[in-house]
Amino acid sequence: MPASSRPAEPRVWDRYDPRVTVNRSATALSGLARVMAHCGGSPMQALRYINGAIASAPEDPEPYAVLADLWKEQRADVAQLLQGANSPGAVLAQSYISFLENNMDDAAMSIGGVTGARPTVAWARAPWFSDTRFLGAVSADALAEAVMRTMDFGHDLDAEDMRERLRPWFQAINVVCARAPQPEAMAKMAIFLRACGQTDASFALCDRADTLKPLMLTEVVRAGTWRKLGDPDQAAAAFQRALILEPTNWSLYLDLADLHAEQGDFASAVQLIEKGLEQGPGEVTLRAAGAAYRARLTGSPDYLRELIELIQQLPKDSYRGQLIDLACAGPTLPPDLVAEAHRLKSH
Repeated sequence: MPASSRPAEPRVWDRYDPRVTVNRSATALSGLARVMAHCGGSPMQALRYINGAIASAPEDPEPYAVLADLWKEQRADVAQLLQGANSPGAVLAQSYISFLENNMDDAAMSIGGVTGARPTVAWARAPWFSDTRFLGAVSADALAEAVMRTMDFGHDLDAEDMRERLRPWFQAINVVCARAPQPEAMAKMAIFLRACGQTDASFALCDRADTLKPLMLTEVVRAGTWRKLGDPDQAAAAFQRALILEPTNWSLYLDLADLHAEQGDFASAVQLIEKGLEQGPGEVTLRAAGAAYRARLTGSPDYLRELIELIQQLPKDSYRGQLIDLACAGPTLPPDLVAEAHRLKSH
């Protein structure tokens, strides 16, 4: 929306934080929202109270009824407020409005984003999320994207209280996969189940996906689940099956190489990197991994220098640090060169 039309409103959105109102009565907040919507003439403030009420009690139907009335009576104003807004409050409101407009895919993806930002609230206990209208219409692809968004912020979902809050998502997966099974979408949902500690359910969903069509992605998901369970042999077997399905996929060779490196088998890791480079000779991640594993295997300063040059082209993430640590543990490497490599972990 134009900055000149409502100059104060972006600041109101920025201040939105469900924790501000989470201890207040959902009924009281819904009442305030009605007052602001009908008497106070402030859709923004009404939305703020609605969001607080939902955060306080996501399962309470009252704030959604207030939002539905607000949308019906002041559609243009509300639409303008939400246009281009990406704060948690705006996305939360947009999820239910999408449901009201029968856009179930957008509704799912929006509430997935809110859940990812703050999974300590059981947002999916919203009555509309378990409504047959939603579960009967949302696509498998959209639900898969939604559950992937729940993991975007890196929160740990593998805890009993977290699983309880996410239970509506598990139920939605069961319903949608029974109604409209799609193998790639099911594989993505299996990633979410694994992240939640539901490893048996993750494997089962992969098995169901295979009955439709075996996919490389499904095997990669299986491999990741076996790694989570501490079984590198089963993980390697899954990666090998993935390679049978996509033998020219260089990233699968990297995955296998990393798995062997984790087990201390750097000779096999180097061999797999070489095979990967046959498929992706210009892939800098492959080249960096190859330099790291050769440095660890041989203790050659030349390979560590190669890694130092290449590593700066990789994202500053845990994998970058992992390669540096593995390489620097190689035998007889010069201390000054090791120190230079370690500095790159944080620069």
